[in-house]
Amino acid sequence: MSADRTDRAQARRARVAVAALFATNGAAFANILPRYPEIKADLALSNAAYGAAVAAFSVGALAAGLTAAALIRRYRSSRVAVVGTVGIGVFVLLAGVAATPAMFAAGLFLAGACDAVTDVAQNAHGLRVQRSYGRSIINSLHAVWAAGAIAGGLMGAAAIALGISRAVHLGASALLCTTVVLVAYRHLLPGADDDHPAGDDSGRVGPGPAVYAVLVALVVLAVAGATVEDAGNTWAVLYLRENLGAPGALAVSGYIAVVGFIFVGRLVGDRLVDRFGETAVVRTGGALTAAGMGLALAFPSVPGTIAGFGLAGLGVATAIPSAMHAADQLPGLRPGSGLTILTWLMRIGFFGAPLLIGVVADAAGLRAGLLAVPAAGLVIMLLAGALSARHRRVRS
Repeated sequence: MSADRTDRAQARRARVAVAALFATNGAAFANILPRYPEIKADLALSNAAYGAAVAAFSVGALAAGLTAAALIRRYRSSRVAVVGTVGIGVFVLLAGVAATPAMFAAGLFLAGACDAVTDVAQNAHGLRVQRSYGRSIINSLHAVWAAGAIAGGLMGAAAIALGISRAVHLGASALLCTTVVLVAYRHLLPGADDDHPAGDDSGRVGPGPAVYAVLVALVVLAVAGATVEDAGNTWAVLYLRENLGAPGALAVSGYIAVVGFIFVGRLVGDRLVDRFGETAVVRTGGALTAAGMGLALAFPSVPGTIAGFGLAGLGVATAIPSAMHAADQLPGLRPGSGLTILTWLMRIGFFGAPLLIGVVADAAGLRAGLLAVPAAGLVIMLLAGALSARHRRVRS
């Protein structure tokens, strides 16, 4: 009985600690986002040069993302997540004080590389804590990430309003995030990640085609979720402002609706998953996304579109965390490999979704381009069954 209480207390401490990792991961990079316009002006960047420099973050993430599984197996998810977070803070500071466009791009490239590895490591450790709990907690951890990102953006806005230099602001942000993760590290689960379902893969036959088919389905599901999230981030304000004539202050409500309802959906997502299962929750969410945004595009209005973006965010809230959980549980893959592959390919989705919608928008208008959102909801509905495939005996 005493050992059980000790284990439960350790799991609770580890949950708070891993939540701190998610929060700092969201906050560390978000701090620099409000400073982008002044960095662009200070470095005299053209729109094209600015776009290329900012894209270096995604390039760095893609370049380093596939190393995450090997690093976790060698150094443990807890250590990799903490070191990666420190790296994000340092390299965001480097980008923020850059004296040349090349240094700005280099800082973002290295920050993106650290972010990709940290993302996998913190999710791997979060799923390890979830296994010790015996119930779903991964959605709440992603909700904490969103809260951290909002807090980081507000810190950046406050620093601008108070006239604090980028060096002082981003240096303080890096120091704060570093302090938080170093304190949290002491309370993360100790030892190697040897409780992973894949366990020791020595002497095992590799996964068969059926496992890879499930992994592909999970990747497509996650990319569909990423498409919906990015549509809110990239296009919601523009569509409401330019296509529907909403005032600037009201147009931002489209973005707020997506982010806010994703946060709400992830807060309640774990309870829904525990009660109804990941497949049912994600499939219902896909239907909500398709119906909500489909109706908003079929009958365009400012209130209806804001509501449509909100329903899309609510519907897609558990899709990516659930896909990560399922990929991490696939039999036959080495520990961390399924999660690493899915996360890396999902970043391609985040990179490619704005381009796809933009191409369609140039050809047929942004309203047509945003049909990608209800289409993504339908894809999520169709592929939600892959979330339960790992529970069945997978034969090659």
